[in-house]
This record gives sequence, C-alpha cells and structure tokens, in this order.
Amino acid sequence: MAEEERTSVVTDPPSTSSSTAPGEEAGLAGRAGNDGQATNIGGGYSAIGGMGSWPGAGLSGGGMRPPSFTPVQSLAPGSPMTLAAVAPVPQARRVPVAQPPYSFVIPRKRITSTADIQRFHQSEAGKMLLGFIVGLNDSVKGMKLSDYCKESSRVISIVAILKRMSQWVDEIPPRQQPARYGNLSFRDWQSRLEIDGPNLVKQVIPEGLSDAVLELFPYFQDSFGNATRIDYGTGHEVNFAAWLLCLARLGLIKEEDYHAVVLRVFVEYLDLMRKLQTTYWLEPAGSHGVWGLDDYHFLPFIFGSAQLVDHKYMKPKSIHNQDILDHYSAEYLYLGCVQFVKKVKKGSLAEHSPMIDDISGVPTWTKVNGGMLKMFKAEVLEKVPIMQHFLFGSLIPWYCDNFCPTELLVSGNKHWRLWKK
Repeated sequence: MAEEERTSVVTDPPSTSSSTAPGEEAGLAGRAGNDGQATNIGGGYSAIGGMGSWPGAGLSGGGMRPPSFTPVQSLAPGSPMTLAAVAPVPQARRVPVAQPPYSFVIPRKRITSTADIQRFHQSEAGKMLLGFIVGLNDSVKGMKLSDYCKESSRVISIVAILKRMSQWVDEIPPRQQPARYGNLSFRDWQSRLEIDGPNLVKQVIPEGLSDAVLELFPYFQDSFGNATRIDYGTGHEVNFAAWLLCLARLGLIKEEDYHAVVLRVFVEYLDLMRKLQTTYWLEPAGSHGVWGLDDYHFLPFIFGSAQLVDHKYMKPKSIHNQDILDHYSAEYLYLGCVQFVKKVKKGSLAEHSPMIDDISGVPTWTKVNGGMLKMFKAEVLEKVPIMQHFLFGSLIPWYCDNFCPTELLVSGNKHWRLWKK
C-alpha cells in the first residue's frame, strides 16, 4: 500500500478513564444524540434491518457498502450472503474436557478451500470453537472491566506471562529505519517468543501435563503476529482464542473462569497487542480498510458489545459522545476500541471507520452483539485466507484425522526443534 494511502498512526495509547460522579453516566449518555448524529444514512446495517440481519450489503444512497458489493435486493435466493443474513445468532456450547491418555501432537494447517471451511463448521471442532467464543461473550454481559471477578491461579498465571511479554517490548526498542510500517525489531521480539515462549506456557499448565506444551505452544506463538511479514490480524486473534480453548479442553479453564478470561486475560492480551502494533508498526494482516471494523481486531467488539447489553443509559449511538468515550473507554471494551481507532486515525469516524459509524444507528446493544457474532462467523471463521492458517491437533481435531505423532514430529519443524534438545 502506498505511503500516502496509509492512515496516520500515533504512538500514544488511548487515555484511561477517570472517576465519574453518580448520575453523570446518565447525563453523558443523554447528550449522545446531540454530540454526534447516529442516524440511518441509507446503507449498511440499518438499511437491512439492523445488526440482527448482518451480514449483508448496504443499500443504495450511502452507508458502508463498497462499490463492488451487490445490493441485497439483487441477491439470488440461496446465495451465500443471503443465507448468512438470515442465519441464527450463534449459541454457546459446553467445551468437552479431553480425557487421558493424551496423544499430544504438533498441530498443523488443514484448510485449503471453501469445502474445507464447510467441513470445519460442520465438525465438532468448528462448533466447539465458535461455541466457546460465544460462551466467553455471554459470561460478560452487563459487566464492567473493573467489576470483581474470581481469578483462578490459572488466570493469574496467564496474565503474568502476558505482562512479561509486554516487558520484552520495552527491552527491544524499535529500530530507526526509513520504512514507516514493519519495524524489523519485531522479529527480535518474535525470536525471544520462540526461545522463551515454551517455558512461559509451561508456567500455565500443571507439571503432569508438561508434554502438552508440544501442542499448545504453536497456537500461542501464532497469537502475536507473523515475524516474516511483520503483521497481525484477526487470524492471529483467533489463534489466541484457540489456545484458550485448548486449555479449556484440558480442564485448566472452567466455565466459572470465563468472565475472568475476558475481563482479565483478554484485556491483557489486547493491551499487549496494541503495544506491539504501535511500537513496531505492524502491518494489518488482511485488513478491509475502511470497510472493516478495525485494522487488527474483532473479538473486543464482540465482548465489548456484550458488556453493554441492557445498559440503562448508554446506547450504540453513545459512541459519538466524546465525554462518554473519555470516561468509560477503560470500563467497556467496545468504547475502548472506538477510542483507540479515533486516536490512531485522522478524520471523522464516518470517514475512516464507516462500519463502526453505521453500527451506531442500531437501536440496541443486543442487536449489535448478535450481529457481531454472526459477522465474526461469516467474515473471519468462514474465510479461507484467514482460516487457512488455523492449526489442528488432538485437542482441536480436523474432522477426519487419525493423528500420527511420527508423521508430525519432523526434525525440520521449528516447534519440534525446541523439544528435540
């Protein structure tokens, strides 16, 4: 992408919220409509019945639809976009705990085509991954980031290793180089992850399951971007969710931990990724530009909209009120995402993030949250360019696999080299 086409990015992180007097929240939310108009602008979500009908193309007259999209009215019955628009909102599923004896393997890529995508979503593994994410989503409905939640020793351990990885960024400063994006020091950070990462993962699991690191570490390593391309995107974010799912499959994360996994673990992960993105200027991997939610993330919009479901004062249009963003971006992930986007991009929200702007016209957070889950499935989990990098092992199995450790533990594999010593 040409330099002049890039969006300006600043290295200053979003400001944190300050305390607010009782009743001020209601006053701030009540002024949202005056500070920014969040009306139906003739396209996108509002034009097709709200987020509950997403995904679908915008209609004529404006909105978020890029010119290449086909209007909803012209879609043939049964087309993929029409089917996605009427698909039900995904539901949570209980994660089955794997039972010993275990046969841990180095996970590998399996998806190469749309047929593979269909097989994946029809399989128990596909349903389990999506159901796990929905379970995390449901666990934080109505909760603020500062709300009390019981933190298990596992949650505390995960937060600790993410904090340690954040310290690496301070120890590995960005290089002075002509190129604006893709700072080469990110490869040094990734090299440290490859060397020290397995031991960090060991700190999360009990000693009796140390062999599981062989399978867990590839998911963990691929959660923080690509060293070769110096980029990061929603596929890496999905790998982090898959790593957490693997821990749940081993019984190390339980359903009662889910709210802490979002409010503590995922928030720490998001902070680390934003630090990496703004320190090493990571390229967005597969970004949709203005036609996407965010250059890098999707899950915080899901979890953040869940937090705001049935909020007494704040509505989707409240994102246009800068006072609300300033006071509550550190309490609600969705508002934090909007605040961060506004910090790192120039211009109005309607110009650089029309999709986020369009969503603000949806009447309720319940509709926003349901639409986000449907959109995540359609635009992330059902896209070959993203899911072709997804890994399958014994804990998240490919639909027809009979795993053979001898086949997978090849001497040339970078993960196997770590354990061959």
